[in-house]
Amino acid sequence: MSLPPPGADRTAVVTGASSGIGAAIARELAGRGHHVTLIARRAAKLEDLAGEIAAAGGRSVVLPADLSDRAARAELLDKVTALGLTPDILVNNAGLSTLGPVARSDPDAEMNMIEVDVVAVADLCSRFLPGMVERNRGAVLNVASTGAFQPLPGQAGYAACKAFVLSYTQGLAGELRGTDVTATVLCPGPVHTGFGEAAGFAKEDAEAALPAVMWVDVDDVARTAVDGLDKGRMIAIPGLANRAASVFSQLLPNRLLVPMLARQHPGLR
Repeated sequence: MSLPPPGADRTAVVTGASSGIGAAIARELAGRGHHVTLIARRAAKLEDLAGEIAAAGGRSVVLPADLSDRAARAELLDKVTALGLTPDILVNNAGLSTLGPVARSDPDAEMNMIEVDVVAVADLCSRFLPGMVERNRGAVLNVASTGAFQPLPGQAGYAACKAFVLSYTQGLAGELRGTDVTATVLCPGPVHTGFGEAAGFAKEDAEAALPAVMWVDVDDVARTAVDGLDKGRMIAIPGLANRAASVFSQLLPNRLLVPMLARQHPGLR
C-alpha cells in the first residue's frame, strides 16, 4: 500500500511544522510532490518554511494554530477544506516534554504536555479520519518516540504520553484494515532538533546520557517517516541502534530496566 498520490486539490497536514522533525517531514513530503499544510504556533517560522518549499518548487499553505487550544483544533479541518483542499495525509507531530521528577513538577506544564502530546493526537485523528475512510484514501502518521517502549523516570509523563500514541496508532491500524487508509507511528530516538533544550536538557547532558550511535539526523528521520507511510508500515523507527534498543527495552523486565534508566537520566541528577 502506498501514499495517496499528490493532487492539485489534495494536501498533507503537518502539525508542529515550524521546526525539527515536523519541518523535515514537510520538506520531505513537498519534495515528493505533495502539497503541505503547515500548522504550528509560530507563524513567522511557518512562513519561512513555506518560502523555502516554494523556492524548491513545492507547494504549501500556512495555518498558524496553538495545538493546546481545543477550539483552535476544532477549526482546523474546516479551515483546510475552505481553502479547497482535501486532507489526504495527516501528520500529528506537534509535541513537547517536561523534565524532572513528578514530585517537583509544574501541574500546568504537565497538563499542557498531555493536551498537546495525547489529546490533540486523538482529537485530530477523530476529525480527519472519517473523511479519509469515506474517500477510501488516506494516511495518518503519529509521532511518538522510542521512549514509548518503556517507562522513563525523569520524563515519566512524556514517556506515558508517547506510549499512548504508540498503542493508539496500532489500534487505528487494526481498525483501518480493509480500507485504503493507513496509520503509522514514528518512534524516533534522539535527534538534534532543539527539542531536548526546550524541555530543559543541557545539550552536553543529553549527549552524554545516550550513545552517539543512537543519534539520527533529522532528515533521515523524515525519510524513514515518509517511507514508512508509503509502505503502510505500522511502526517506523529510524536507525538500526534505536530499533535494537526498542526490542531490548521490551524484553528486559521493568524491575531491572527502570532503576537503570533512573540512574542515568539527566533530569534526575
